[in-house]
Amino acid sequence: MFSAKKIDVDNRPEDTNGLVSVSLKTLIDLAKPASGLNLHRLTIRAQQSGGYLSAFKGRGMEFDETRLYQQGDDIRSIDWRVTARTGKTHTKLFREEREKPVFISVDNRPAMQFATRGVFKSVQAKKLAALLAWVANQQGDRIGGQVFSQSSCKELKPQNGKHSVLHFLNALVIPDIAEGNDFTFTQALFRLSQHARPGSLVYIISDFRGINEQTENYLLKLSEHCDVVLIFVYDPLEKGLPTQGRYRFTHDDKDVLIDTSDKQRLTNYQLRFEERLRKIKRISSRRGVALIQCSTQADPVQCLRHPLGSR
Repeated sequence: MFSAKKIDVDNRPEDTNGLVSVSLKTLIDLAKPASGLNLHRLTIRAQQSGGYLSAFKGRGMEFDETRLYQQGDDIRSIDWRVTARTGKTHTKLFREEREKPVFISVDNRPAMQFATRGVFKSVQAKKLAALLAWVANQQGDRIGGQVFSQSSCKELKPQNGKHSVLHFLNALVIPDIAEGNDFTFTQALFRLSQHARPGSLVYIISDFRGINEQTENYLLKLSEHCDVVLIFVYDPLEKGLPTQGRYRFTHDDKDVLIDTSDKQRLTNYQLRFEERLRKIKRISSRRGVALIQCSTQADPVQCLRHPLGSR
């Protein structure tokens, strides 16, 4: 009989194998394998010089120099002050800001504290987030994030440097001590759409439980001004229960017994997962966002290394 148990963060036994929880040291140690990854290969937007993405997503532009006006220059870029001083028409030249804000949203709700194979979904999500943060740091980008649970949402403003990565990693491993049960996935995406500045590269790492039409609207709002990547974390058993057997699942002090000989119940279970995945793929296709799927058994480095195929 198989069981999967959600462990209380404050009272759980020491997790020496890193299957149900992740340590700060483990996330720090991911800096080395992250060196072989490239964040900007994970997106599917048109590339420009320097390996950075189109400025028409709202990226900031930094003044570079002034030169004599040439035929074809945008008249809105004329430097009237220099023109008045010299008597000759000059135009301003701009260059794209090198730093790109990277905003990583991590789902830490109770449903993520689950696995039957590999590591807990929450552990996999945090490892993926740490890898993305280290890559962003190595590429000179600013790192910010959002970690949300069923009771609260913690946001970190994008900043430069290794200290910003460590600040983000600490937010991933520090347990949520707030009480409550009323913070939803929809609210998390609403706050994300409010805090992620235009031009950001936004990663959302979740099992996407609770996805609905309203969350799709927030993703649309994000994708209009940011490059968005959805990372779908799932346990293999969620795709479908074995065809025979009785399985007991444990959640805190509650047990749920599932008899897979009940074909209707098994079918309904599989359909719910397939419907959630179908919604994610539809959003990815219609909204022009990228999609990565990563099971709890997969190597998170390999999940991020392979090119994305969904849009």
